[in-house]
Amino acid sequence: MKKFLALLLALLMALSLVACGGGDDTATEEETTTDDTATEETAVDVKIGLICVHDINSGYDAAHIEGLTAACEAMGIDVDSQVIMKYNIAEDQNCYDAAVDLAEQGCNIIFSDSYGHQTYMLQAAREYSDITFVSCTGDQAGVAGLDNFKNIFPYTYESRYVSGIVAGMKLKELMDAGIVTDPYVGYVGAFPYAEVVCGYTAFLLGIQSIVPEAHMDVQYTNSWYDPVAEGEAANTLMARGCVIIGQHADSTGAPSAVQEALDKGTVAYSVGYNIDMLSVAPTAALTSAQNNWSVLYQATLEKFVAGEEIPADYATGIADGAVMISALGESCAEGTQEAVDAAWAGITDGSLKVFDTSKFTVGGETVTEYEVNFSIIDFATGDVVFEGPTENVIADGAFQESVYRSAPYFDLRIDGITELNNN
Repeated sequence: MKKFLALLLALLMALSLVACGGGDDTATEEETTTDDTATEETAVDVKIGLICVHDINSGYDAAHIEGLTAACEAMGIDVDSQVIMKYNIAEDQNCYDAAVDLAEQGCNIIFSDSYGHQTYMLQAAREYSDITFVSCTGDQAGVAGLDNFKNIFPYTYESRYVSGIVAGMKLKELMDAGIVTDPYVGYVGAFPYAEVVCGYTAFLLGIQSIVPEAHMDVQYTNSWYDPVAEGEAANTLMARGCVIIGQHADSTGAPSAVQEALDKGTVAYSVGYNIDMLSVAPTAALTSAQNNWSVLYQATLEKFVAGEEIPADYATGIADGAVMISALGESCAEGTQEAVDAAWAGITDGSLKVFDTSKFTVGGETVTEYEVNFSIIDFATGDVVFEGPTENVIADGAFQESVYRSAPYFDLRIDGITELNNN
């Protein structure tokens, strides 16, 4: 009975306050403070989960961990009490289990950082409709039909292209000095996926903007993170005569191998990925293509906290500071910084298009039309999992990458690139 009377008294007090304030549309200072407090409470209430395919020792995962941490700090979200990170979660049922565990621990938005996590994140999203799941590098959110499943990815091809300019400047310097006669470069790739193909193509196009006759071999490791395999792939490429080694792999294996070769007298230089490689390749490393994941995490979290709709696919690049390259190494050619600055300016104002179709050919022909089907196929069975549209992705003289979905879909094999072990 006492509980009932207390509730009744509280209700009567609330009604009297509404009656007193009902005729005044002007917000008082006290009312404004109350609104601000409500917004802060929303931010305080958010609980975030992050599923990492490796841990801080992987450059790729380190970029995500640091990115989410920076985004939270910028928003006043306490990382220690409001963020749960799970490390070394394989791209299998373990990811689903991790997502469920984070949901049960009260996380109301959960991120995963690897493409292979996506299927299991989607499975969890179906079961926890009140929780938002965000797959970084995923490609299914636009066609899955779930309001609580999202994809985010940066314009990695922009930083790849600019890192290629750094490589091209060094290559030109070596050729002008007569040290190198064949502009032969190599690339250590994880898998023959569009994400990797897009990146290494942009890298070569950046090089060719300086040395048009440059050509490239790609050696796959079939692993995102394998220091030994990445080092061996770099050695294979250098043994074939490649003088600059780029990479889309997550360890320091390739730059370390290049530094060792350089120390022994081989003409070889490295362009890394994710992190600054100067600590492991102080004279071999030229730069690294990098992603500023904090930009994408913060944009997503700000919408989530504000209760705004998060796009199914979100991608951005240098215009918002989402991509960059690391500090130039001491071995870079003179004039490299000026070339880099000009490239960033051109990409930002639209005068430079990374995938300008006048700059490459496929089978000797200029690509004037290329249709991409955005359905999701189960590669094991060949069945269509989600039906998506088919779009011609060539417009305004360029391949329109990351426009129709955030994750890369550039999978053209342009002339001048040879995949050594794509089988």
